[in-house]
Amino acid sequence: MKETPIFDAQTLENGRKLFCEPCNFVLGVANLNQLPVSELNEVAFAGRSNVGKSSLINALFNRSDLAKTSSTPGRTQQLNFFNINDKIHLVDLPGYGFAKAPTEEVKKWQNVIFTYLRGRPNLRRVFLLIDGRHGLKKVDTDIMKMLDEAAVTYQLVFTKADKVSHKELLKAIHEAELIIKNHPAAHSLILSTSSEKKKGLENVRAEIAMLI
Repeated sequence: MKETPIFDAQTLENGRKLFCEPCNFVLGVANLNQLPVSELNEVAFAGRSNVGKSSLINALFNRSDLAKTSSTPGRTQQLNFFNINDKIHLVDLPGYGFAKAPTEEVKKWQNVIFTYLRGRPNLRRVFLLIDGRHGLKKVDTDIMKMLDEAAVTYQLVFTKADKVSHKELLKAIHEAELIIKNHPAAHSLILSTSSEKKKGLENVRAEIAMLI
């Protein structure tokens, strides 16, 4: 488990500075023809519905109003693009695996998500969020296989680390470490975070800063 700083001081400082810079919501994309044309590198946050994507994004910026959060799974229904001071785009993807919406709508969102992930040339990394209480599920490994096939680098980030015992979290992460050895596009380093307790955020910031 990697909750404590794992990078050198300068890398951590670069991450801290980046997330102190202005960040603005650019647009929400519901259809593929709305994808913005940009030369900026992008990082995307993906994960099962209610895994805590929006909460983590807000915590990274030490804000509560940047990304909309909801206790209702499947609330985020579009790809939300955020611009960090014209240095990098951060993309909040709709949750996969569950949504309180008609089946056809869910399929439409999933098509947009998967097409974006497969065909976005400036997408540098997908941060694949995993609920620390539950560990990897089949729906997660299905996404991992798709990202492997598309040759999109992704990194697992366990969320809600404060909601599970240290021992249980370590077990879940260890099991995930064994699984990602068989996934060629997976980053070898697994991070863990708690948006509520502000743990592990500096490591995610540092990773993103290195991708500019």
